[in-house]
Formats: sequence, C-alpha cells, structure tokens
Amino acid sequence: MAYRFVHAADLHLDSPLKSLALRDPDLANLVGDATRRALVNIVDLCIDEQVDALLLAGDLYDGDQTSMKTARFLADQVRRLHEAGIRVFVIRGNHDAISRITRELVFPESVKVFGGRAEVLEMEHPGGFPVAIHGLSFAQPYAPESLLGKYRPPVEGAVNIGLMHTSLGGASRHDPYAPCSMGDLDASGFRYWALGHVHKRFVAESLCAVVMPGMPQGRDIGEAGPKSVTLVTIGDDRSISLEERLTSVAEFDRVEVDVSGAEDWRKVVLAIERALAATRACVRSEHLVARLSLRGTTPLAWRIRRDADLLKAEADERAAGIGRTWVEKLEIGCQAPGCDVSHPGDPLAELRNLIVSEIARDAGHLAALVEIAEELRGQLPAECRNMFGDDDASFRAVLTELGREGAEEVLARLRPAEIVE
Repeated sequence: MAYRFVHAADLHLDSPLKSLALRDPDLANLVGDATRRALVNIVDLCIDEQVDALLLAGDLYDGDQTSMKTARFLADQVRRLHEAGIRVFVIRGNHDAISRITRELVFPESVKVFGGRAEVLEMEHPGGFPVAIHGLSFAQPYAPESLLGKYRPPVEGAVNIGLMHTSLGGASRHDPYAPCSMGDLDASGFRYWALGHVHKRFVAESLCAVVMPGMPQGRDIGEAGPKSVTLVTIGDDRSISLEERLTSVAEFDRVEVDVSGAEDWRKVVLAIERALAATRACVRSEHLVARLSLRGTTPLAWRIRRDADLLKAEADERAAGIGRTWVEKLEIGCQAPGCDVSHPGDPLAELRNLIVSEIARDAGHLAALVEIAEELRGQLPAECRNMFGDDDASFRAVLTELGREGAEEVLARLRPAEIVE
C-alpha cells in the first residue's frame, strides 16, 4: 500500500498586503483573504485524496504575527485533518521563529511540531514499509549556517523523509537561510527532502527527490503565476511520483498591451480588453490580478499618461465584464511618434530629451531622489520597505525608473489639450 502525503510550505497566513497599489477595497479583501483560502484548498486536497499526512516546511505565519484570529483559523483547519485521520508534520521557518502564535498554539496529538533540536519520528505504515519523518525548526529568525549536519542519520530499512527550511545555494530575493547544496542532500541517505523558504517551485530527482513546492498563494506581482503544493506518492516498491496541484485563489500576472498605432481612446480600451481576456483564458486560478504594461508608439501616448486615472477606471470596468479579473496597476511605457531630437520644432520633445540625456544622469539629481526616497522609506511599514529594492543597486535602479516615469507624466500634463485629442 502506497504512502501518500501533501508537501506545502510558506503559507504566510494573513500576511500584510505588500502592494500599495491595492487601493480597491474589494481587491484588497480578495488578496488579503487569499492565503486563508489557499490553506482551505490544501486541506480539501488532503481529505479528497485521502493522504496519510500533510508536511508543512516552514513559514506558516508572516513574522511577528499576534492575531489570535489567525491561530483559531489554523486550528480549525488542523482539526479537519485530525478528524479525517491525517497526520500533520510541521517545522518552523525563519518567520515562524519570531511569531508568538507559534509558541502559544496547542495542536491535537495528530500534529507533530518539530523543535529546535533535530528529531525523527518512526512509523509503521500499513503498506508494509516503515516511514521515518525527520525535522528541525528554526529557533532564531536567522540561520546563516547549514543545518543538514544536525539531522539524525537515516533510519535503516525505512523510507526517510526530511523537512528543512533552507535557501539551498541561494536564490534571488532571498537571504541565505540554512544554505546547503544539492550534492549534500543527495548524499544524506534520505528518500525525499520536503523543503521550504524559496517561493518559486523547484524539483530535482536523483538519488533522492528534492522538492521546493513554492508558496501556495502569491501576495503581489513579485510572486506572479499559479501557485501550488506537491502531492507525493511512495509506491510499494518505494518509487516516488510527484504531482503539482494548484492551490492559488488569486493569480498575479503581467499583461502586455500593445497600443501601437491607436489613434482614438476607444482603440486603447479595446486593446486592454483583448489582452485581459486572452490572459484570463489561460489563467488556472479562480481570479486574475493583472498589472497592465502599455507599450508601443501612438499619438495618444501623452493623453494616456495624462489621463491614466481615467484609463484605469476604463480597464477596471472591462475587467469586471470579463469576470474574476482585476487590474492592480497600469505601467505606461508607450511613446508618442517623433518624440526625439529629430523634431526640434517640438519644445516638449526637446525638453524630454534634455531630461533623459542630461538631468536624469546628473549626480545631484540622483542624490536628491535618494534623499526623498530614504525619508519616505523610513515612514513605511517594515513589510513595504522593499518596494524600493532589496539592495543599493536595485534601490538606485528603481529611483532612476521612477524619475523617468515622473518626467514623462509631467510632460504629458504640459501637452496642450488640442494636440492630444
């Protein structure tokens, strides 16, 4: 008889909204509740598939989470698994390590929360082969060294499954947490490594299966695409099969809109509607949350920038008509024809090129932008401060782009109305 389990990680339950662009209260409610609904989807999957266990590889919560409403919701979902006879194995990740809920919530006996010292739980599976679940939780928010050496040796004769919260060899947008190499995991003698921490799905199969399932629900455009968990089946011959199962309720996606040649407002709106409908048809999740990127050369470029708020309202209306589709933000990168130094008769074109070629590259201009942005960043909640980038290079790149966009918007408002209509 096969041993089956669902492997999930990085739920970040009730994570604060990371995007300041989510000003639509209905959209904010959808995204704010999505992590909970994703957990419900995970529990439903476990029950529908009649699995033996749910493995949660860290970061159930999102930092110093203090809401007991979150705890009660989690307890209700765990109780559903307990009543269905499904075991739950949990390790704490870097975010869980500083959560008060992690320390205070009491689970039923069918739940094993691994502590700060490596443990192994041996079980006799009805199928005839023993299973050993290994786990080690983060005791502190940071773990700069590998934790692999602290795990117990594999149990002889058993199918050994390890839970670990790790950045592996390092990943974009992730600090090094309990780093280890694929070679080290392969040589561990374990049959399956259930990993967490990196929010993008990763699977490698060699001597053992190493799986990073990614997060089950994205929270902003930086976590775009469908999100999932992994359904694992260990057969009677101890072979392993993996199935990716969708769990995300709302799927973030960048939608390119080509407005090249559009000469009237209606054509721009129709181009947006077509792009949204085409993307919606391909999205697997219940809801699409789109960031529209307008590109191309059009005589309406100035008006699009000037009246971006009106265009956003038009886009919202078309999205509502499509159904289960939301527009989170517009990114405007379209250009007016002849907007360069080859048209010296256009004073705004000349001003634009002066800004691009001289002012934007001036060290004093960048220093002023940095000063303004640092003051603003210091007033933001901690979870929003990376909107300006994760390091100095990305910080300055974001400021340069914001400066360019700001200049384009100012120029659009200087454009005489009779020219853009």
